Amino acid sequence: MPRFSPQHLTAEIAAIVRLAGSTREEADRVAANLVEANLQGHDSHGVGMIPHYVAAIRQGGLRPNSDATLVADHSAILVFDGNSGYGQTIGAQVIAAGIARAKETGACILSLRNTHHLARIGAWAEQAAAAGLVSIHFVNAFFRPLVAPWNGVDPKMGTNPFCVGVPRKDHPPVVLDFATSAIAVGKARVAHNTGKALEPGMVVDAAGNPTTDPACMIEAPFGALLPFGRHKGGGLALICSLLGGALTGGPTERVTKPGEMRVLNGMLSILLDPTMLGGADSFLDEIEAFLPWVRQSRTVQGEEILFPGEPEQRRRAERSRDGIEVDEETWRQLREVRADLEANPVA
Repeated sequence: MPRFSPQHLTAEIAAIVRLAGSTREEADRVAANLVEANLQGHDSHGVGMIPHYVAAIRQGGLRPNSDATLVADHSAILVFDGNSGYGQTIGAQVIAAGIARAKETGACILSLRNTHHLARIGAWAEQAAAAGLVSIHFVNAFFRPLVAPWNGVDPKMGTNPFCVGVPRKDHPPVVLDFATSAIAVGKARVAHNTGKALEPGMVVDAAGNPTTDPACMIEAPFGALLPFGRHKGGGLALICSLLGGALTGGPTERVTKPGEMRVLNGMLSILLDPTMLGGADSFLDEIEAFLPWVRQSRTVQGEEILFPGEPEQRRRAERSRDGIEVDEETWRQLREVRADLEANPVA
């Protein structure tokens, strides 16, 4: 597979995003966000998203250079509309506003609707943690339904991420970030592009039968991803639709239309300033005492205890040093998208 330095890959992706109509500033932001996902090992949320973004722009579902609009300000509650803009722009703006307000009030609830793909939600938890804040995020994914409910086989929900970020003293934050489906749909895309089978228990085909073929998520007739953790993941996926979608004033998956390439996200975020809570004096110290104590557990043979975010930190170090591999099919698609934009500019 082609291998690129993070700097080279970022420049290549930024050039495509500029050709698709974004300012240099936005293009650099989008490219940096996607390459960071690749660096952390989340290729499903990395540069392979670009063909989908460009297709959404051509359909009118993604609007470059759009900013978040503050719809309502209720002190500790801020309501935003993303105006179908790049999630990399809108997410950063909204979390920045939430950080500023939480520093004033001790807590801020952010309601965000109508933004294009928010990409790796952990990025927004990292942004909050860098400001010393705890954050909790419920996200719904408005695309074609991809995930079957527990005990169902028909796709009815999005992959609906859930994320929590906890700052640490002199260490990277603890970031729990996962799709409520057994895998993100982008991981099925990566498996399909590289000719690999999925693990059993991840998907069912269009007839509702278990399969390990990722093609059922990429090509019609479509199957469905299964929720992680049986009824627990299915229940959390439903909650993310209700809180990230319905509660924020955004659409839920029931009103998606076949053939649309836009990926709208709604997000309900809760930001907390530990310095204004009762346990703030011991919070950071207790984290640094508790985590080593947990790691003292005996381990399964050949395994080690890692905390949320640590696998990503390791992969980031490795890929920063060794470069980022991009599978042949994804790289072909990226070259094709760039050539098409050069020949047929976005109107």
